[in-house]
Amino acid sequence: MKSLSFIFIRLGVGISMLGHGLVRIPKISNFSSGMVDSFNGSYLPEFIIVPFSLVLPFLEFLLGLMLLLGWHTRMAGILGGVLMLFLMFGTAMIENWGALPSQMIHLLFFIFVYEFNDKNAWALDSIFSKK
Repeated sequence: MKSLSFIFIRLGVGISMLGHGLVRIPKISNFSSGMVDSFNGSYLPEFIIVPFSLVLPFLEFLLGLMLLLGWHTRMAGILGGVLMLFLMFGTAMIENWGALPSQMIHLLFFIFVYEFNDKNAWALDSIFSKK
């Protein structure tokens, strides 16, 4: 994989995550309520869903920003992958099978970000590693 290909992957998943966070943060209360409602009747208790739903948009925003800047990119790949696994588990618990393909695609891109981080050019990581 060449550097330019990696940049497209990094920026693509970064834009997606940043966008998820940006649109959810201003309406976090409604987002959280909607998430709690969607998990009503699932095996996951509300005392887990509420804090997760309040933190999720900020995690998405932060991961997106890290990827767009190319800052701690390898760690962003790991954290993004773990986040996707949590989201996939929750999605399966409410049988929202339509959302799983998108989450699996995001997971795959986070794997690429982690695995091919040595191609991470045009990034803050590259600038800081030269010092």
